[in-house]
Amino acid sequence: MTSFTPQYIQYDNLASTNEELKRLLKQKQFKEGTVVITNYQNAGKGQAGNSWESEKDKNLTLSLLLRPHFIEPANQFYISKMVSLALIDTIREFLCGITIKWPNDIYIGDKKVAGILIENSIMGPHIDYCIVGIGLNVNQTEFVSDAPNPISLKQLGQFDYDLEKVKSSLIKHLQKRYKQLQEENEDEINKSYFGLLYRNIGKHPFKDEDGIFRASIKGVNELGMLTLKDDEGQYREYAFKELEFLKE
Repeated sequence: MTSFTPQYIQYDNLASTNEELKRLLKQKQFKEGTVVITNYQNAGKGQAGNSWESEKDKNLTLSLLLRPHFIEPANQFYISKMVSLALIDTIREFLCGITIKWPNDIYIGDKKVAGILIENSIMGPHIDYCIVGIGLNVNQTEFVSDAPNPISLKQLGQFDYDLEKVKSSLIKHLQKRYKQLQEENEDEINKSYFGLLYRNIGKHPFKDEDGIFRASIKGVNELGMLTLKDDEGQYREYAFKELEFLKE
């Protein structure tokens, strides 16, 4: 089984690469591997309606079309794991110390360097198509939005990165990780994902609707829910946005 072959649709300016790819899909069928990419995204979306800031010609903002018919909708979080790992594989070519803050924010230290927005279209018992939106901060050095903790590769590496080289690396690693998913190597994906989770060692402070508590991360299930074990030995399970990571 072969992975996807990228086919690029390039724009100078877009509101959102995810929205543009959805618009194109209403007009005709596009092959798996279609990539909508823009030099400037002025209304990029993050998880749960958050915005994504990106300066013109400084970062990677793209959306990839996948058709993972082999994945049941109940197991769709494997796509998120796969994309998170591909991003870390990419950034590791340039920097170290990268982790995944559940569910799929990419962190270096305590700062966010990349975000992922995955939108799936379900048809019957299968995923019809998947739009993988990726924003990677590469050469931007000033952030003006109210995002709490953005950082870029340049701020850490202290030099400009070749965007074309970073893009090629990202697509290469997405191909490799997607093929791994196609070949049903879920155990390897799960192990790699958990091993790279932000705060996966020791106990840390969290906050839910009942207040602040300390707990250790025990796992993430197929639906993407996070399992914690608190100081009283109780297990707690959370969906996205039901839990806040607090500063140490």
